[in-house]
Amino acid sequence: MTRETSYPVVIVGAGPTGVTAATLLAQYGISALVLDRWADVYAQPRAVHLDDEIYRVLARLGIAEEFAAISRPAQGLRLLDPAMRVLAEWQRDTTLSENGFPQANMFDQPALEMLLRTNLKRYPNAELRGNVVVTRIDERRDGRTRVTYLDRTDDSEHSVDADYVLGCDGANSIVRRHIGSAMRDMRFEQRWLVIDVATGAELDQWEGVHQVCDPERAGTYMRIGPTRYRWEFRLLPGESVAAFGTLAALRPLMAPWISRVCDDELELLRVTEYTFRAQLADRWRRGNIFLLGDAAHLTPPFIGQGLGAGVRDAMNLAWKLAAVIAGDLPRTALDSYEQERIPHARHMIRLALGVGWAMTAGGEFGNLMRRLVVTRIRFVPGLRNKLTEGRTPALCGSAFVHRRRTARNLAGTLCPNPVVADGRRLDSVLGDGFALVTSQTPTDAQRAILDERGALVHIANPDSELAGYLTHARVTAAIIRPDRTVMYAGRDLGRICERFPTFRPHTRIRSNA
Repeated sequence: MTRETSYPVVIVGAGPTGVTAATLLAQYGISALVLDRWADVYAQPRAVHLDDEIYRVLARLGIAEEFAAISRPAQGLRLLDPAMRVLAEWQRDTTLSENGFPQANMFDQPALEMLLRTNLKRYPNAELRGNVVVTRIDERRDGRTRVTYLDRTDDSEHSVDADYVLGCDGANSIVRRHIGSAMRDMRFEQRWLVIDVATGAELDQWEGVHQVCDPERAGTYMRIGPTRYRWEFRLLPGESVAAFGTLAALRPLMAPWISRVCDDELELLRVTEYTFRAQLADRWRRGNIFLLGDAAHLTPPFIGQGLGAGVRDAMNLAWKLAAVIAGDLPRTALDSYEQERIPHARHMIRLALGVGWAMTAGGEFGNLMRRLVVTRIRFVPGLRNKLTEGRTPALCGSAFVHRRRTARNLAGTLCPNPVVADGRRLDSVLGDGFALVTSQTPTDAQRAILDERGALVHIANPDSELAGYLTHARVTAAIIRPDRTVMYAGRDLGRICERFPTFRPHTRIRSNA
């Protein structure tokens, strides 16, 4: 066995979650080794949607323009009855949301993963090794973790020690098994047929996601790119993918969308079966070992949040881990990862289950409830925020989310990302550490506290969108975390300065105030 140089962080799994985590850590100057079983990007498309919050993370990684070139903004979501009549429709802004990007975006996952991996190569302190299989994880007495893996190119065995291990290795995670975590079933499991088609023909369909609410055969249609389309249909008992291997067999299912298109204009790219599940790991951490992405949660695809949940995990944990490794924050700061992310992931899974139920609940009772529920969704807070307004819920309280009733619950929510100076958006001005946004100029004493703690201060122009955001919340200032979540907001600037944490990332952008 070959013993290798140790790393601060070893990441098991090089999907979008693992590569995002490695890139964010590299931006903070933290070295990471990423191990993946595939020699290259896994070629089969899986996820096809991400929202503006995740697009904002891609911008943080430095690939917003590249992603724009391979993605397609979608107009929103429609729920249809079996006769293809619209039950409900939620529009999405295809231009720019408060996060600075289109609210719903369709893409091909292998193309996104290629962008992420290419971007990772920009950072010499991040290394990705493919075509390897992690075979063993051992926690040592010195507090480090030894990861043993097999290089499948020559069957050689290697081991590497790490201060921290991130399990981004999917639903069958070896890291999850090692820490003794178990997936808790949220009582949803359905077999679906997934169809990918290419065509240059124009289908003349509404440019959003179509969800067909049919207890007999629920279905989904979406346009992924200029010539790429996807359909998903629930498989009936006794059916298998083998019965749907040709366009002739598939045409009855796809007929509402392709009735004017001939078979010779359609290229069948893939037909496969997926089992959609709703599961949540009962623990996401043991010591210095963490779970992220599908290793920690499985979300049904009905609101397009599966890939996004993993990216949110990476964004939530990376800055905390970097700060602990650098000595800016105590190790207890890492406790907030589970405190914040588990309730958020559970909430999003339940939202997906709600839409899945609306699509598939059977019988006359199901049809009646479907008509009642979809016409009243605007009155259901969780569904209203995500489906009608495009927002995900606020994070729960933690050491880095200080909730106050008088601040209209800004804490735990994302700060907006408006244009603030010279055509630049707030994110590019704030850098990658903690920041203070305020409509009030700090005193010299307050400045001294903020400077000592490495704060970047942005004073909002009185007539700006950012100032309006603070005024609407009835606050004068807010502490913004590195992941752009509001940590604390209030009117007393002196008290806010006292709460400001110390965090000095290696990359700093000079204050514009």
